[in-house]
Amino acid sequence: MELDPHMVQNQSDTSLMEEGNWKRCSRKRASSSSSSSSSCSPINNLDDGCLMHIFSFLPPIPDRSVKELSEPGVFPSIETAVAASRPGDTILIAAGGVHCVSNIQIKKPICLVGAGELPDDTTLICSRGADSALEFLSTCKLANLTVKAELGCCLLHRKGRLTIDGCILQCETNPLDYLSCPIVSTANSTEVLPLQEKSNGDGVFVSQTRIEGGAKAVLTSGDLSLQRVRVIYARTSLLFWFDVEQM
Repeated sequence: MELDPHMVQNQSDTSLMEEGNWKRCSRKRASSSSSSSSSCSPINNLDDGCLMHIFSFLPPIPDRSVKELSEPGVFPSIETAVAASRPGDTILIAAGGVHCVSNIQIKKPICLVGAGELPDDTTLICSRGADSALEFLSTCKLANLTVKAELGCCLLHRKGRLTIDGCILQCETNPLDYLSCPIVSTANSTEVLPLQEKSNGDGVFVSQTRIEGGAKAVLTSGDLSLQRVRVIYARTSLLFWFDVEQM
């Protein structure tokens, strides 16, 4: 049986054409699959629990230095802000989170103000074993802050006029709460001041402040005394107004 050479040639061309088409289609599929795999990685199909488990084995990203993060007038802690402040400055303490403070001495007249809408938004915590969260040796003001102490006191007043306005002072309630006190004043007046000069003397002046826990609201070991006490019973707490000054 003889075969037509043209038919053989045509069949050969057809097979080559089909093979070429297959190769072109194959390359096209390979390229499309590679591009889709890059845009849709298998890791994207994992749920959040798997991803968190995987990421838990990775080392943390190293933090940048405080110097790189800092801006003019912004400080990493209350202690550094107090150290850098000048007399008459106001330190605005960021809301949210917890600020750890222990035995921070304030020897210049400054104001410390919480940046939140409520005093609960800005919390200072004094760790167990510290005498106080803040120690005042100058005329200062606290406003819109929550100060908590486990033992010891929240605020230690040694000298100057300390004004506390719209704050929350909390001492931890435990069997040793008789050792703690929200406010302790050890100030002593060295001389008897005339009535018109009493406004410039040492003292603690509290207004619209919630006080919880501790043996008593204020403890004085100097010659200042508690005066003009006023308490308002709110639904969930007590708000205090009082002065501690020379008689």
